[in-house]
Amino acid sequence: MGQNELLLLLSIVLIYGGIICAYIFFDIKGLFLFGAIAGILANIEVVLVIKAFGMEQTLGNVLFASTFLLTDALSEIKGKDEAKRAVKLNIFASICFLILSQTWILYNAQDQIISDAFSKIFSQTPRIICVSLIVFAIASYLDVWLYHFWWGVSERLLGSKRRWLWLRNNGSTLISQALNTILFSFGAFYGVLNLSIIIDIIISSYIIFVVLSLLDTFVLYALVYLSQTKKDYD
Repeated sequence: MGQNELLLLLSIVLIYGGIICAYIFFDIKGLFLFGAIAGILANIEVVLVIKAFGMEQTLGNVLFASTFLLTDALSEIKGKDEAKRAVKLNIFASICFLILSQTWILYNAQDQIISDAFSKIFSQTPRIICVSLIVFAIASYLDVWLYHFWWGVSERLLGSKRRWLWLRNNGSTLISQALNTILFSFGAFYGVLNLSIIIDIIISSYIIFVVLSLLDTFVLYALVYLSQTKKDYD
């Protein structure tokens, strides 16, 4: 196992652990905060294309996936309106980042090397963030809708509002992430990367999202358990 693989595994532990810690220390506000941070950082990370576990992929997959976990958690704990509010907050934070990051590269910096590095990184972000904002909004609202759709299905079948948490989590995330992966990859990289690389990114990203969706089910159960101890569960 190489350095990239170890770093990706570490990032999963740090990000999912960070979500749980954010909720423990800051309650629901912590989930909103982490979602906004994840959205901004993911838009920076996604510029880097790496190879790990034998697949071409962009960084940012884990952080992007965590935003869907957060909306599912908010749907489960506080309801659809709070999940939609988290989506709006994430979009607002990303818009602020987009505007501010474009002003950074306009300054005449004293250190030209740092200035060139900033320009190289953030001059690529407008297209990526614009695509990300549109795709994120579509996929996230779809995720919220699907979560409550599957919730209704499980409630009708089982006569219980709380059972089959795993179904509504994975049933919503896996569908919305498929749409997110396809739309974002073509929107952000078409004309920049070869089509074969884009296809590889779509396949590898979705495989990663499937694995992350299965893993974040345990995190979601932990958040729901914590919400019950905090008496946050509506």
